[in-house]
Amino acid sequence: MRWGRWGEGAIWTTRYIFPVTFSRLERLLIRLVEIPAACLVVAEIAVLFSGVAARYVFRAPLTWSDEVASILFLWLAMFGAVLALAKGEHMRMTALVTRLRGARRDFFDALSVAAGLGFLICILGPTLHWAQDESIVATPSLEISSLWRAAAFPIGIGLMIVFSLLRLAMRTSWVHTFAALVVVAALMAAFWEAMPIWKSLGNWNLLVFFFGLVATCVFSGVPIAFSFALATLGYLALTTRVPLTTLVGRMDEGMAHLQLLAVPLFIVLGLLMEMTGMAKAMVRFLSALLGHVRGGLSYVLIGAMYLVSGISGAKAADMAAVAPALFPEMIARGEKAGDLVALLAATGAQTETVPPSIVLITIGSVTSISIAALFTGGLVPGLVLAIGLCLVVGSRTRHETAQLAPRATMAEIGKSLLLALPALALPFIIRAAVVGGVATATEVSTIGIAYTLLAGLAFYRQFDWARLGRILVETATLSGAILLIIGAASAMAWGLTQSGFSRTLAAAMTHLPGGSYSFLIVSILAFIILGSVLEGIPAIVLFGPLLFPIARTLGIHEVHYAMVVVLAMGLGLFAPPFGVGYYAACAIGKVDPNEGIGPIRIYMLALLAGLIVVAAVPWLSIGFL
Repeated sequence: MRWGRWGEGAIWTTRYIFPVTFSRLERLLIRLVEIPAACLVVAEIAVLFSGVAARYVFRAPLTWSDEVASILFLWLAMFGAVLALAKGEHMRMTALVTRLRGARRDFFDALSVAAGLGFLICILGPTLHWAQDESIVATPSLEISSLWRAAAFPIGIGLMIVFSLLRLAMRTSWVHTFAALVVVAALMAAFWEAMPIWKSLGNWNLLVFFFGLVATCVFSGVPIAFSFALATLGYLALTTRVPLTTLVGRMDEGMAHLQLLAVPLFIVLGLLMEMTGMAKAMVRFLSALLGHVRGGLSYVLIGAMYLVSGISGAKAADMAAVAPALFPEMIARGEKAGDLVALLAATGAQTETVPPSIVLITIGSVTSISIAALFTGGLVPGLVLAIGLCLVVGSRTRHETAQLAPRATMAEIGKSLLLALPALALPFIIRAAVVGGVATATEVSTIGIAYTLLAGLAFYRQFDWARLGRILVETATLSGAILLIIGAASAMAWGLTQSGFSRTLAAAMTHLPGGSYSFLIVSILAFIILGSVLEGIPAIVLFGPLLFPIARTLGIHEVHYAMVVVLAMGLGLFAPPFGVGYYAACAIGKVDPNEGIGPIRIYMLALLAGLIVVAAVPWLSIGFL
């Protein structure tokens, strides 16, 4: 029997009362969701690749491929969101909650689950009504009922309710669970009883729900997706006559945009690169070129992150591919662990604009900017920031006394180049396919996956079939966490737009003294803060549709503005103490976060200087369009 503490009393935890039953049930349900989720990832790759081959090779386009991909994508998003909840991997801000200890920490962990559960229970009915409404609609190409697609929502919501209950039963005490449920129920009842007050406040409700409620939920550790969703649910239900099926429809529209299919597919590509050894081959080649100079491996880290980011698009995959290959050797040469993780986090922020960045894909999907133009415009800004980091490394290692590695011979460099050529060619193949019209930014990832599979099997001969299933499940889980945020933020952005807030914001931002320069400065400051609190994707989905039209009105090129806000968000995302990306870098590098906070300051200043240069010189972003 396990005992915990709440105040002065002792309590039992449910995991010790029904340990076998709950654990077995949870494992069984997770497995039952993992299998179809992994199959859906494979099916999406097959459908999109078939569409590219049929259109470009056989000149016989598949008219149904996009429709099938859309149906499968919503199921993938919902199953992925279910897995993320079951495994506790939904994105949440824990900077304040982690400072708590003992019973208080346990209570807030239970509260984060209970708050999400409250939203899920409230939205289950509207998802059923929405699916019923969709059942009478026939899809245009396949001519089947849209219920085949819409059913993903109520089934996914139902599964998330089950896993939320299991998490409360297994991972928190009875007292904490009961207290969290009571708090959530009491707050929801109080908001409902205060409905006449909310209806009399007009647009002041925007502050109550979209600022006050969201901030309270986020800082309490409630997952970001559920924080957004709860605020939008409350606003629509208590202050408007809009049916809640509209909330479901807006979430569906945000989550199932076909351009967002690039998210799971590029995650797969990044993980396959790491598994097949392609990323290590690139790192070895760069090490052979620069390993003998002072700080050489730090330059290698910067260059490797730039190259790998141009392939995988997912920062976690980038860092996981590069850090294990470089950190052991760098530590052996006398580098401090804190310096390494600081540089790793800085390179994560530096490469946010390097295509095929998932943030750039998200911007294209919510603002209708050409993704090909964003991919072209993102290369030079990332290079500018890389130069700034290299200058810092050069200054820091100028008087380095650590033993240097011997200079590689031309034969060794040539051999490493030969091994790295297939990996080095991949970014150029991806970009050429998009620019040449062979495939869209979404479809091109399938070409990269096919190429990586062939290179891994035929050239590198390093392919772990046993790990393939884990890669597919990991892809579905991470994609579900991202897509649920996008869906919730899309609904929230729609609520803000319908309230008239966008017009008010546009008027205020348009008339800032200083015109476009003031607008850029305010945007940089705002997105640094948003990046640290919300991360890049939800911030873009929420504010992109509001701010990009203002930028166009002020004469700022939309691609240039995109680069500025993405780099600003990257700065916030990887800057401690709130930046989630920084802690991801620490986890990947297996370094205590406290060790990197000091060294990262100089790198953040270099990135800020680079951001100012990019903002001041639009040509860096649009010169090659």
